[in-house]
Amino acid sequence: EESLEKWILSMDRRGGAPRPSMVREMANLLLEKRGTTPVISVGENWVTNYVKRHPLLSSRFSKRYNYERAKCEDPKVIMEWFNLVEKTILQFGIDPDDIFNFDETGFAMGLTATARVISRSDVYGRRALLQPGNREWVTVIECTNAAGWALPPCVIFKGKVFIESWFDGLPGDWRFEVSPNGWTSDEIGLRWLEKLFIPITSLLR
Repeated sequence: EESLEKWILSMDRRGGAPRPSMVREMANLLLEKRGTTPVISVGENWVTNYVKRHPLLSSRFSKRYNYERAKCEDPKVIMEWFNLVEKTILQFGIDPDDIFNFDETGFAMGLTATARVISRSDVYGRRALLQPGNREWVTVIECTNAAGWALPPCVIFKGKVFIESWFDGLPGDWRFEVSPNGWTSDEIGLRWLEKLFIPITSLLR
């Protein structure tokens, strides 16, 4: 059991906390390696009791995390990037007001991607949220600058025409688009530049 605990903690530190089924498989593999006859195996509920016996472990829900984004948390990569940014800002005398970060994010409304995993017990889990039944895909284009000022978002709904109920209670300066799949496109990106980014940022100069 001690070897299994070390493996779980090692996997968790590397961002790959194992699911209960993986813990059970590893436990059975360790038992098999013992070479006892007959071969002993653990049951369906064994992992639950195992976690209770080990205070360093806890069962919780995880969220999926993109590998490319995880690489961006490498301290060496982060320092190299900030050094390059600092050098560029000093070289060209760039104002914080003129440094913008643009990104788009997509999500299925009301849909969460979680799975129960076994991890360290000293990490607190997330609260559960009630989810509506809508599963339509929506994309949001967002943009902020280094001075802490943000442009109104552009929300892209799945559809062919706008439906008035979509905008109930939303700020009047938000921009809305529709596309067949709720994703952005070159045309939508160009309209965002022409109708939102360029007109608004021109007022800052």
